[in-house]
This record gives sequence, C-alpha cells and structure tokens, in this order.
Amino acid sequence: MKLFLLLVALCTALPAAAQKETPIRFAMDWRYEGPAAPYVVAIDKGFYKAEGLNVTIDTGSSSVEGINRVASGAYEVGFADINSLIKFRDDPRNLPVKAVMMVYDTPAFSIVALKKSGIKVPKDLEGKILGAPAADGAWAQWPIFAQANKIDTSKVKIENIGFPVREPMLAQGKVDAITGFWFSSFMNLKASGVPHDDIVVIMMRDFGVDLYGNAVVANPDFMRFNPKALAGFVKGTIKGIQETLKNPEAAIDSLMKRNPIAKREIELERLKMSLERNFVSPDVVKNGLGAVDPKRLERSIEQIGMTFKYTNKPKGSDIFTAQFLPPRAERGIK
Repeated sequence: MKLFLLLVALCTALPAAAQKETPIRFAMDWRYEGPAAPYVVAIDKGFYKAEGLNVTIDTGSSSVEGINRVASGAYEVGFADINSLIKFRDDPRNLPVKAVMMVYDTPAFSIVALKKSGIKVPKDLEGKILGAPAADGAWAQWPIFAQANKIDTSKVKIENIGFPVREPMLAQGKVDAITGFWFSSFMNLKASGVPHDDIVVIMMRDFGVDLYGNAVVANPDFMRFNPKALAGFVKGTIKGIQETLKNPEAAIDSLMKRNPIAKREIELERLKMSLERNFVSPDVVKNGLGAVDPKRLERSIEQIGMTFKYTNKPKGSDIFTAQFLPPRAERGIK
C-alpha cells in the first residue's frame, strides 16, 4: 500500500514539476552570428533548463530595437545598447526597463574605413562621406565621438544607408567610412574579399567615448513578478559566456545549427574577436562578468548629456540593477 501511494505521489508530482518551467522570450540585437554563441550554448548545455527555464530566442535588426520589444511585453528580456536605454529612460512616459547584466563591457562602437581612404584618426573624417544606418548603435554615439575628437561635422557628409548595403558600399567606394559594431563590419568586409590589412578600425572607446555597450535588459513586470526566473536567466547566460570562453570552437557548433548558411571560420573569428575586446576587459577580469562600475555608469550618463538634452535625467540606479547577478565567485573568468 505504501509503495502504491508513493507511485501515485510521484506520478502527480512529475507533471506539476514540468509546469513549473518558466518560459522566457529573449530578443537578440542581430542575427545568429559569432557573438550570439553564449546564448545558444546556454540552451544546448542545459544551463537555462537547470534554472527551471524554457528559453526561446528571436533574432533582431539593431541594438536599439530590443528596448521597445522588451518594454512592449512581447519579450521578457532582450539584448540592447545601454546608452540607448539611458535616452529611453529620460522620457517618464516610458516603462522603467532596466539593464540586469552587462555583456559588452567595452562597447563595439566603431568607425570602419579602408586604407585607400586615408582615414587613420577621427579628424580624418572631415571632407569624407560617412555611411550610417539610422538604427545603428554606433551611429547613435556619433555626436559624442565627434565632440570628443573636435570633428567639424559640417565637413562630414552623412549618408543614411541600410544594414545590408553598409559594408558593400564601403568596399565599392561609395562611402569613405561606416559606423558599426567593429567585429561585424570587419568580418563582413573580410568575407566579401577585402584583405585584412586594408581594413581600418577606429574604436570609439579608444577615442574619448567612455560608454558601456550592450546589456541584457528586462521588462519591469517580469523583474517584479519573476525575480527568481530572471536571476536564473542571468546565471545561465553567464555560464554560457564562461563555457564559450573555455571552448569557442564548440560554441560555434551550437551557433551553426541555428544558422547553417553561415561560414564557420568567419563566425568563429568574429566570436573570438568579440570575446577578446568586448566581453572581456580588465574590469571584467577584476570584477567578474555582468557587473558595472557605478561611477563609470554615471560618467557615461554625463557624457551622453553632452549631446543629448535631458528632460528627466536618469540616475545610474534607474538604468542598471545588480540584484539579479549571482555572487562574484560564480562570475569569474579564467
């Protein structure tokens, strides 16, 4: 009899346990390219599932788009530019979306040109044509970059171009330089046959733009009503990054399953470039994955204010919360 009751209890408990798996919709900023590997690694390795989550991922079209997708409630979490979030939060009518995990401690914002343009430093952009997609996260920082480097913007012709034609137009000489995430533009040019040595990358962070990059952002209702699930998503994502750092070659295998038309060697190189210069920085080595320096975040809010007129200037605590991060000991990298 006792055995029978035990079997009944197990049978009723199993469906209940299955129902407890929380669905999370994650909005990426872009396609399934190298830097997206940690998220699919977290799925394939069961890191999200171990936290009781059923995570689904949708691609995106820009690093700005994710904020509105999360604010609308269509997605619980997204991957988006934290500087665009700062501007978004300046409007009190907008929902209080917050960043819960920093991913690109060093932003990928850049100006990319070819050697034949003669562009080596920011001031060389004067007298040139700069191609920039309107929704590009790097283009959003152009006013700060221009001011920090005393560029006379009246001498720079801006060409509003689409993402699909951005690198081809540069390769064809129709524009002299472009804005973009450096690892994407660099590898897209290289994949189209432009020699490695002919590509010039000007990283905005190296030239006075003291900002963070893309972060995981969360819907405010989800933060409030599902804190355990959100903390589990952050923990699983950190494990995905750690695993990707440990074995990027295996991580690319997970990515290629989602994007079979991609070229493995291209995406592997793109991933390694982003890991080295964007995911990992001296601050990340010191403080672990996912965190921000509150003073640096406040400085970035001030710097954005150099070219953006605040009406309801947010504080750092309005933009980022560390409450969903696991302990420092679980966020380290080797």
